[in-house]
Amino acid sequence: MADPFLYDTGERSHYGCLGHEVQIDYLKAYVCRPSFSTDKAVIVAHDVFGWQFPDIRYIVDLIAGHGFITICPDFFKGTKPWTSTDHWADFPDWLKNHDPTKVDKEADVVLKYLKEQCGAKKIGIVRDSEERYRLLNPTFFIFGEKDHTISLDQIFLLEDKLKQYCKVPYKIKVYPGQVHGFAQLKPEDMKPDDKPYIEEARRDMIDWIKMFV
Repeated sequence: MADPFLYDTGERSHYGCLGHEVQIDYLKAYVCRPSFSTDKAVIVAHDVFGWQFPDIRYIVDLIAGHGFITICPDFFKGTKPWTSTDHWADFPDWLKNHDPTKVDKEADVVLKYLKEQCGAKKIGIVRDSEERYRLLNPTFFIFGEKDHTISLDQIFLLEDKLKQYCKVPYKIKVYPGQVHGFAQLKPEDMKPDDKPYIEEARRDMIDWIKMFV
């Protein structure tokens, strides 16, 4: 089985973060605020590499720079994240204790913090791609053409299902030649051929957030 996490994770320790870590009830989280007061917030749900992964913190800082209180909670609750040196054959066992669908309690803790401690009234979320078509909120799907976790056929099927069932605004965009996780690379880790698509995906993401949050 091919390893789907093919993008270069770069030098993980070299990014100087703009935000800070906080303790929220039993959760830790990374928070970055814009330079001005706002009641708009975005939750960034980390991928398998966890809440301390510099690439995900770079995305938090990027979104905050566009005027949103942005937070990345530790949805793994202190357990070990996946690393670039782990073996893909071990991933199914690892996933048993890191189920991304079982975070309702943690999400409630974060939402309470944003509303009561940060004064947030409108809240959006940025998370790893998945195939859902019965959407409750406006959703923008970012896919890489060469993502090993979601094939182009699956994306086309998702689009067909959305056309049939979705009642809220949505958008699907596939970025040529890109692999899983491409949009979160830090600038120093971008390959020249990929950089235009990475920057385009980020602009598209920010535009969508500004439209609906």
